[in-house]
Amino acid sequence: MSDGHEKIGAHEVAAWLRRHPKFLQQFPDLALSLVVPREDGPAASLASYQLEVLRDKNRELTRRLHDLYAISQDNERLAVRTHQLTLALMRQPDAAGTVRAMAATLAEDFDGDLVRIVLFGAVDGLEGEDWLQVVPRDDRLLAPFEDCLEDGEPLCGRLHPDKQALLYGARVDEVQSTALLPVDGVGLVAVGSADPNRFYPGMGTLFLRMMGEAFAVALQRFDG
Repeated sequence: MSDGHEKIGAHEVAAWLRRHPKFLQQFPDLALSLVVPREDGPAASLASYQLEVLRDKNRELTRRLHDLYAISQDNERLAVRTHQLTLALMRQPDAAGTVRAMAATLAEDFDGDLVRIVLFGAVDGLEGEDWLQVVPRDDRLLAPFEDCLEDGEPLCGRLHPDKQALLYGARVDEVQSTALLPVDGVGLVAVGSADPNRFYPGMGTLFLRMMGEAFAVALQRFDG
């Protein structure tokens, strides 16, 4: 039987409301009386539901703002340390002092558990340092690093065992993550950490490249 009125289903009502989003502004009492189901508790009025949604969005925006602030603080600290490293390198009177300053700064100011430097050529005044190796560029020992040396891009994370073995030798088991920096014409610089999350693939390498460039330029003063 029909009572003379067309029956409207829920989908039609929803479609009509989507076409008229300001409808509830004309009937605020209806907006307050509507009940919205919630997954984690009892039903709530539309107004309280909307308020809760806005609060959730505000909390998320606040969290993101805090994350961005923390990142900016970390970047500022890295910028200051990189600047200080550059100054320390440029103050050195000879190549040996420059290499020592690089190793000491990475260990002290950049939280390196194990710092290792591989130079392509010997430097006068640097003998017997446990953090230093001299390996000619064409030596087969550097074969595992060929791709890294070719593209000049830093590597971060857990290195291949062949790389780990050359860099850290008997202390290889102490290192769980590494920042490896190829320095064009100079060699390799590695900062190892016992923390597996200290250096990881995908982390920013801008400051590492800047440190490598500063190291190379500082050493160029003593060429010839």
